[in-house]
Amino acid sequence: MLTVYGIRTCDTVRKARKWLDAHGVAYRFHDFRQQGLEPALLRRWLDRAGWEALLNRRGTTWRALPEAVRTGIDAHRAASLLLEQPTLIKRPVVDDGRAVQVGFDPQEYERRFR
Repeated sequence: MLTVYGIRTCDTVRKARKWLDAHGVAYRFHDFRQQGLEPALLRRWLDRAGWEALLNRRGTTWRALPEAVRTGIDAHRAASLLLEQPTLIKRPVVDDGRAVQVGFDPQEYERRFR
């Protein structure tokens, strides 16, 4: 089954869920702010999508980090930060057990989920 990971109040997550609902795509939703994020799951996302795709550098959580943390980011530090502060993850993350889709792009959703 398709799982949509994100934060319930995130506008991009809302858009993605609305698209999936409108197109009759079955999924379950996991709010990682409320339900947490398992280290093994994050490692799988990092292996499949890469830390650069998962790290949301446009969000308020990223901008609130000290400059030294932001400029010294690498794969290892990014993985630690994403686990410590899941709101740094670009949302939504859609996982079907085989592939991981990061972010919402209607054209990509049309190609992948229709």
